[in-house]
Amino acid sequence: MDRVLVTGGAGFIGSHLVDQLLGLGYGVDVVDDLSTGRLSNLAQARSGSHGQFSFHQMDVRSPALAELAKRRRPSVIFHLAARSDVARSMEDPFEDLTVNLGGTLRVLEAALTSGGAKIVFAASAAIYGDVAAEIPIQEASPLVPSSPYGASKRAAIDYLDVYRRSRDLEYTALVFANVYGPRQRGAAESGVISIFTERCLTGRPSTIFGDGKQTRDFVYVADVVDALIRAMDNGGGLVVNVGTGRETTVASLYELIARAAGSTLRPRMAAARPGDIVRSALDASRAATQLGWRPFTDLEAGVSSLVDWYRANPEEYFVRRPGRQAEASPEE
Repeated sequence: MDRVLVTGGAGFIGSHLVDQLLGLGYGVDVVDDLSTGRLSNLAQARSGSHGQFSFHQMDVRSPALAELAKRRRPSVIFHLAARSDVARSMEDPFEDLTVNLGGTLRVLEAALTSGGAKIVFAASAAIYGDVAAEIPIQEASPLVPSSPYGASKRAAIDYLDVYRRSRDLEYTALVFANVYGPRQRGAAESGVISIFTERCLTGRPSTIFGDGKQTRDFVYVADVVDALIRAMDNGGGLVVNVGTGRETTVASLYELIARAAGSTLRPRMAAARPGDIVRSALDASRAATQLGWRPFTDLEAGVSSLVDWYRANPEEYFVRRPGRQAEASPEE
């Protein structure tokens, strides 16, 4: 059977990808240090994999990653492991650099060791920064990140391109808009939709940083997984946007979630935070032509599905990052 490797596979997006890959008949190795990912996200994979699934608790920066790839010889490495909190990247840019860029270098070397596995890389709309005049943003837009997080993702793409030209190592870099869906924990992963949902369902007020008019492009996790799988055999050497192309203000997003959750609480307003951008939406025309991909879940249906999932999994409300209050940044 074909084998693939997923870094960050115990996380929100990664675990959904793992489930889908196993369902398609692939053998899957997951690398995750469980700093934000959870084994419970892989319950389905672990119980029904019939020997196709292996979990390796490992930091993506570890030299052992290359040895693992040499033994398992994956044909594709999905590189999703990252530190993805914009606010934290402003506070501690060095850690962001070592995880996001250092980890990518380890993945590149592991791909070479495995015999030349293709890398499908999870980038972020944060690489574009504030390019409000060019909404929806195309891949040819200038890369002017507003945070160390965005800068680390941009630099990682540069390294992918260097290795492709100098070492003949194939990649596709998918630039995600704001991904949301089941298994996303607001406190651990800075997902504004999950934070609002948690708080509306538990009767706690939410905080909106800025005036609420800032916009984001929200794309459902199942749609993103579909793009990742299509990128296994398509989009070589390309940066490809994965989003809906539609702007949603954070204020209107809150109203949508509050209605779905049956909450009458009003959000608190606070000053905008460093690194937050004003407008964002991604033009996914290249994804349509190169991957045959289009988004298929509208925001209202996706939010309704997420609210239902939280109601069925109430233990998710109480997972908190130690020492930090869960507030709503519109980033990742």
